[in-house]
Amino acid sequence: MAGVYLALKFIHILSAIVAVGSNITYGVWSARSSGQPVPTSFALKGIKFIDDRIANPAYGVLLVTGLVMVFLGHFSITALWVIVALAGFVAVAVLGVAVYSPLLRDQIRLADAGDVTSPEAVALSRRGRIFGPVLGIIVLVILAMMVFKPTL
Repeated sequence: MAGVYLALKFIHILSAIVAVGSNITYGVWSARSSGQPVPTSFALKGIKFIDDRIANPAYGVLLVTGLVMVFLGHFSITALWVIVALAGFVAVAVLGVAVYSPLLRDQIRLADAGDVTSPEAVALSRRGRIFGPVLGIIVLVILAMMVFKPTL
């Protein structure tokens, strides 16, 4: 059983590195392309590809491996750090689906049309620059829960 746990832990940590590492690159992609239609469209599509095909699947693996480790009895589902991390995970998932994905879709639509300087494009870009770090902070809280495992 120890071997299964260690394999799950390895996959869990690797998934965290892939997911969070991917997300960290989004700001760099955006900053490198800002203000120019072709690079902005390319960068936004790159962000969407990484989000859909790499980061989000890694977050899914992260959730599954974490829950399996809990249900194998290594951790309690009622532990403070598990509850806070799961709540943060749900928050990131809901905000990602309800806010981030539509925002990114609208930015891509405008950039593909060559519109990166209109008031709408500027407002979407500003919202993305604010919303991205908010999601990042939630992810950092989850990471802190996983590392420090605080209790009451």
